[in-house]
Amino acid sequence: MSASFDLAQEALGAAIFAKPIDSGVRIGHVHLKVADIERALGFYCGVLGFELMARYGAEAAFISAGGYHHHIGLNTWESRGGSPPPRGTTGLYHVAILYPTRAALADALRRLAAAAIPLDGASDHGVSEALYLRDPDENGVELYCDRPKEQWPRAADGKLQMYTRRLDLESLLREGA
Repeated sequence: MSASFDLAQEALGAAIFAKPIDSGVRIGHVHLKVADIERALGFYCGVLGFELMARYGAEAAFISAGGYHHHIGLNTWESRGGSPPPRGTTGLYHVAILYPTRAALADALRRLAAAAIPLDGASDHGVSEALYLRDPDENGVELYCDRPKEQWPRAADGKLQMYTRRLDLESLLREGA
């Protein structure tokens, strides 16, 4: 931690940091640096099916599901024509896109297959089922759906027990087919 953070923590007292954040807080949107807006829109709107809400030339585009102002911002402000950061560096690991149902996630898998977009992985985490891939700028993307909270795996003491197992893609594809 930085020295200024340490001083702030001392000044405020450790008690403030023991209280969790308000449970209503949500991640509202993400902005991704991309090399080419057209290519990024082809993936996010063309393949995944997001809607273009606003566009600022070749510099930025704002896309969403369901008419929200934007869930994802795509911009070239610092990255036009650029290349992905090399492996082994810090930065965003992936953006996770939550689908409302297993059938909607199955539709996403069918879209990826139709566009010949390869998966990096597919996992059952007990609490969710997830598909992992890369966008055209090599940003990590997770497409997932949560299981109902009552179905989340728990230990005898009630604590959450997430895991990572192979996701049965054939079973997923049977959803909503």
